Amino acid sequence: MNKRYYSSAPRKRVLVTGAGGTIGSRVLRGFVRFRPDVEVRAFDLATPQNRDLFDQLQGHIEPFYGDITKPETLVEACTGVDYVVHLASIIPPAADQHPDLANKINVEGTNNLLQVLRAHAPEAFIAMASSVSVYGDRVKDPMIRVTDPMQPSEGDHYAQTKLAMEQLIRESGLRYTIFRLSAIMGAENHTMSGIMFHMPLDTTIEICTPADTARAFVNALDHLDELDGRIFNLGGGKECTTTYREFLTRNFKIYGLGEFDFPSRAFATKNFHCGFFADGKDLEDIVHFRTDTLADYYYQLSRHIPGIQKLATKFFSSAVRSYLLHISEPYVAWKTQDITMMRHFFRDEDLTME
Repeated sequence: MNKRYYSSAPRKRVLVTGAGGTIGSRVLRGFVRFRPDVEVRAFDLATPQNRDLFDQLQGHIEPFYGDITKPETLVEACTGVDYVVHLASIIPPAADQHPDLANKINVEGTNNLLQVLRAHAPEAFIAMASSVSVYGDRVKDPMIRVTDPMQPSEGDHYAQTKLAMEQLIRESGLRYTIFRLSAIMGAENHTMSGIMFHMPLDTTIEICTPADTARAFVNALDHLDELDGRIFNLGGGKECTTTYREFLTRNFKIYGLGEFDFPSRAFATKNFHCGFFADGKDLEDIVHFRTDTLADYYYQLSRHIPGIQKLATKFFSSAVRSYLLHISEPYVAWKTQDITMMRHFFRDEDLTME
């Protein structure tokens, strides 16, 4: 995403669904900044946040406000498009807390989009964002390849919807590619919450920044023939790999929370996802999207947090840490000896440990 394109050929029409999200907003800005040869359409809900974003890009994009669960609101946005970046989804923890809503938005919404595209843009190419979660728990086998079995973790409804979305895309009759995203970590798109305790501390994680992820979708426009009909793992590469324990240790210091010393029972030991994409270079070799490293992420996060917030967090660190421990579902399950939930969060061998 470091070149400008000028051409007398007809402008390609690009549609971004979920255009107001963390990745979608960066995809929009990427096309606007580096691809003046395309006509950019942005589709998302008419929220104040989305309206503000689309207003900022007024004159450079064509906004379409609608609901992917209502196919009639998709027709105008889809008509005549050449390339679709499909990002619209409800994500965890909401996707797992509200499985019916996740199914309606992620699965039924994708089906609606495909039906409208077949009717109004049958030559369109669609690039869909899937997730590393479809591979399930890989703590003991962290090297992940696209050809590995799809084994979503128990209770991971989000992963199930992503698998269903992938199947719909593959069977749509449209040209397509699917990118299974690693842990997308940016300075603005993650906060410390209860879901942080669901990932085992020994998990190998490979992050990718929102900027690099967006770059992959933007650059893909020039490589549709190479991508057609293929599924790829999208991650930041070896320079973006660490363990979850080390990741939290660094983040705690950056946020002003001090040493990372939660009880071991605060964190699950199974039933999550993430790992290292052993074949991640396959996509990088085609679309050349990687620029950020793990060190860049830590630097960006440190710059993003105001100094006054760090001081306040440091002052109230004990209270913050106490609150976080209170919302740890694995820890609560262990303290209350909730056998059902303990078996969900912990491996059998961990249940016998003191």
